[in-house]
Amino acid sequence: QVHLVESGGGLVQPGGSLRLSCAASGIIFNPDVMYWYCQTPGKERELVASLTAAGNTAYADSVKGRFTISRDNDRTTVYLQMNNLKPEDTAVYYCRYRRLWGPSQYDSWGQGTQVTVSS
Repeated sequence: QVHLVESGGGLVQPGGSLRLSCAASGIIFNPDVMYWYCQTPGKERELVASLTAAGNTAYADSVKGRFTISRDNDRTTVYLQMNNLKPEDTAVYYCRYRRLWGPSQYDSWGQGTQVTVSS
């Protein structure tokens, strides 16, 4: 059972920065893809960024040039560096790890961390 825990959320002023982290436990086989999603009340969860095992990244148009997804060398922790934050970035942010092939496939989510951008 892969267990994910996000941290790093909080209150920040517009134009500020935050770095979210997602630490995993219970991993035997590394994920194939690591994601960050966000969700605001009344809306569906939206994909913010993804990072494949090969190192390929993808971003939602709304965060391109401002957010960066990265991971540590052992591929158990994923980060989201959030710069030039805007009020519309306010949301609960979730990490997700998926192992799509081979043994011990999984699709795990964290519990979320609140990011609030406000003056």
